[in-house]
Amino acid sequence: MTDCVSAEKTCETPECNLPAKLQCPTCMKLGIKNSYFCSQACFKSNWKIHKLIHKLIENTGDNQNLKESYNPWPYYQYTGKLRPYRQTMKRTVPDNILKPDYADDPKGVPYMEQKAKLSSQIKVLDEEEIEGMKVACKLGREVLEEVANVIDVNVTTEEIDRIVHEACIDRDCYPSPLNYYQFPKSCCTSVNEVICHGIPDLRPLANGDICNVDVTVYHREYHGDLNETFLIGNVSDISKKLVSTTWECLQNAIKAVEPGEKYREIGNVIQKYAQSKGFSVVRTYCGHGIHKLFHTPPSIPHYAKNKVVGIMKPGHCFTIEPMINQGNWRDDTWPDKWTAVTIDGLLSAQFEETLLVTDTGVEVLTKRIKNNGQPYFMDKL
Repeated sequence: MTDCVSAEKTCETPECNLPAKLQCPTCMKLGIKNSYFCSQACFKSNWKIHKLIHKLIENTGDNQNLKESYNPWPYYQYTGKLRPYRQTMKRTVPDNILKPDYADDPKGVPYMEQKAKLSSQIKVLDEEEIEGMKVACKLGREVLEEVANVIDVNVTTEEIDRIVHEACIDRDCYPSPLNYYQFPKSCCTSVNEVICHGIPDLRPLANGDICNVDVTVYHREYHGDLNETFLIGNVSDISKKLVSTTWECLQNAIKAVEPGEKYREIGNVIQKYAQSKGFSVVRTYCGHGIHKLFHTPPSIPHYAKNKVVGIMKPGHCFTIEPMINQGNWRDDTWPDKWTAVTIDGLLSAQFEETLLVTDTGVEVLTKRIKNNGQPYFMDKL
């Protein structure tokens, strides 16, 4: 609750009618006027009824006027139709949850990760470390399942972030993106022309959108990383083709993983398939090694003829996460320094899994168990 100076108001609690000067902080963020209470006690007693106003505004799009008045970068030329909405405050994590080194750093610097970048050596995980990764990846998949249960038309990406955050806490996990180089939210939500690193906000998902949700959990010192692109309502045929192709690009790349294979071959496999379907492959962002560090060697480009070095060995753990564009492969970044968008404003889709190289091939640590492992978008086709 915020104590604000104003003309005399009357408490919103039914039959109270006392003078009020305490305004609901959520209403202030959403631009809802005249929501005042006389005391913290009245606010708490009326909370179950009052919070329905917040849901109405967020889920019906009635914050249209607020959105139009929110223009944080008036001189930026957007590449597509998507616009930023207001964001809520950064969420907190209980002290009992084990946190990575960047969690409480004012600048969000992952110092252990930066130290590891001084060497290009790819870590080989032992049995204990592999078990730690398996647990973290299983929990990460459970968190994304929670998202799949609710994501739909009129659900805000802010609500998705809340669900991810609470699902992480319930599983004794820290949401890895939170405060990573000062990223303000607990997951990434990338809608339509957003390639990656979209920041959750109060925009309701619209019928026909596609939305990638990228989840990483940190559990007992290990990160588990995955993402999927969801179809929102009734989407276009080109959206379905793009999303399906992106999933198939990932599956083809996973099939190429085996001991002795060059990491550069992954990009050759992905680009060949994407181009055969008429799409392009993003080059700015790549897959990465992962274990006790969020991002670490090897780097795994998704485009062909890349020069990355490295040979796959049993015990290597990394992500493959192709970003496939409807049009040009080039990208731009919003002034928030996070949101990467297609240069032509056309659609982009992405899928990601965390993988472990085994003696005989590969194990997908973040694989979906339900529905024979098929992606969520196929549940709707």
